[in-house]
Amino acid sequence: MNLSSKKRLDNAYKNAKVVEFDDNSKFILFSDCHRGDNSFADDFANNRNIYFHALKHYYAEGFNYCELGDGDELWENLSFSSILNAHKNVYMLMKQFHEEQKLHMIWGNHDMVYRNESYVKKYLSTYFDPKIGEDVPLFKDLKYNEAIILKHCRTGQELFLTHGHQADWWNFLFWKWSRFLVRILWKPLNVMGIADPTSPAKNYTELIKVEKRTKKWIAANNNLLTIVGHTHRPRFPEPGDIAFFNDGSCVHPRSITGIEIENGKISLIKWQIATKDDGTLQIVRVLLEGPRKLEDYKTD
Repeated sequence: MNLSSKKRLDNAYKNAKVVEFDDNSKFILFSDCHRGDNSFADDFANNRNIYFHALKHYYAEGFNYCELGDGDELWENLSFSSILNAHKNVYMLMKQFHEEQKLHMIWGNHDMVYRNESYVKKYLSTYFDPKIGEDVPLFKDLKYNEAIILKHCRTGQELFLTHGHQADWWNFLFWKWSRFLVRILWKPLNVMGIADPTSPAKNYTELIKVEKRTKKWIAANNNLLTIVGHTHRPRFPEPGDIAFFNDGSCVHPRSITGIEIENGKISLIKWQIATKDDGTLQIVRVLLEGPRKLEDYKTD
């Protein structure tokens, strides 16, 4: 394994925020929403109704929301405020999760500026409400993490959550350069349907390399159950295999994928629009893999 990937993943694990949970806890994990400004280049805009409906469902059911990086598209967009204005309903709902201490945020390479606590404080704590003409609270005291460890109170089992770009040296070390290229070059080309070759989501060879490095790290760490995003490719291993999970993304054509943790079990799910016999459309949840007991992946 590339030594620096190992070092970066070790580092993320060492500094991870620990969140305790038990079999009554419920978590929904989404990543790679790439929420933008609702322009032609906003990949999230196509799925925003599906995403909002799904998130509303999870809020009503008492889930915690974990976002595993690249939630906001801050490579193509210069400011958070343009994204907030484009998807206000989503942020108001996330604010409700946050107020109930059920919002757990991880930064990825596309929103790496959130590593900086003062940046988050400056831009995400409040927003301007034109109705009353002043700033009102949004995500007060919100902290972004590089990684989160969900630790089971009874079994002591750990689930390691991170974005996954630690195994992608270009997007970890040279994210500012990538961001520059995306803004200047790939954003206009994206509108014409030309993909960015440095992104593992768009470059299969790169994707395989990133997955390989991550799997090596998991195997070297006693098969630690690890859940990432970044490549946009959903993964759900069988117990006994390398415990490498990926929640996919919210920018698949016509659907979003995520991982649910509930009743001590883990599932890979998809939300999509389905046509009913009478010609109306509805948003439905589809179970892709699982539920599997988390303990089935435990190694002593």
